[in-house]
Amino acid sequence: MTPEERAAKVLAGDIRAIARLMRDIDDGQPGWREVLALLYPHAGRSRIIGLTGSPGVGKSTLTDTLVERFRAQGKTVGVVAVDPTSPFSGGAILGDRIRMQRHATDEGVFIRSLATRGHFGGLTASARGVVTVMEAMGRDVILVETVGVGQDEVEIVRMADTTVIVTVPGLGDDIQAIKAGILEAGDIFVVNKMDREGVGRTVQELNNMLALSGGHEHRAGWEPPVLTTNALDGRGLDELMEALDGHSAVLSADGGKRLQERRREGLRRELLDLIQSGVMERLMERLEQEHGLEPLVERVLSHGEDPYRVSDEVIKQALGE
Repeated sequence: MTPEERAAKVLAGDIRAIARLMRDIDDGQPGWREVLALLYPHAGRSRIIGLTGSPGVGKSTLTDTLVERFRAQGKTVGVVAVDPTSPFSGGAILGDRIRMQRHATDEGVFIRSLATRGHFGGLTASARGVVTVMEAMGRDVILVETVGVGQDEVEIVRMADTTVIVTVPGLGDDIQAIKAGILEAGDIFVVNKMDREGVGRTVQELNNMLALSGGHEHRAGWEPPVLTTNALDGRGLDELMEALDGHSAVLSADGGKRLQERRREGLRRELLDLIQSGVMERLMERLEQEHGLEPLVERVLSHGEDPYRVSDEVIKQALGE
């Protein structure tokens, strides 16, 4: 099947063709870039919301509830759930799909899980590719749920128009992780499981961190709120939906100038990631043709060369310098 035929099937809403393309993107199979290039002109009209936070804070339950709320408004929804990968089997724990089974028969909801495989640039490229497919499908809202606050997760969540950082009371280490890695990326902060002891203290800590960081001074017109929710029974979800709509309104004001600025920054990161991953792939292909890394390792171990000079030599050869 040609890229044009595959793209036409995606635009026509063919679920099998969509699922096959997403699988090819996730697995890095040949041909997916050509299809995405044809779909790209049809992307850019969806509202993208990112949710991140440590395991166990209730992101998936919160995402599930947001799906329900947006569907009640008549909006179609896509969910990209980034799952942790076993370092032994390489498989993903697809718990998000299990938790969201009640949406399985709803044609207005499409859920895709991606595995954090650990290869260079792969996760971010996969997530962005799947989001592009969902945009081309015409999903009104796309929820991107990630685990943790590592660099990969920060980059994924920054592709969103609105970023929601989720935590729970009593996780002092989690608060420090937010401070260290992703504070400046958050547009809305949610303290979930609000019935737990210490919720007031966690809210105060987050407010203090935001006041001291100054990281949002450039985001004129929006002060990141700290909200409390209980995703299991829906408490606080009305306030969260209001905050999401409020941030969307700020981005869309003045002809969508702020939204375009944010997406321009996201595109800059996407281009850089694609260039880096593409160069890495080609470099590894060339090394494999020349018997891999072993000859280079031997040069360092047996001949006393330093790895810095050897790596520079490889890069220069690859670039034709």
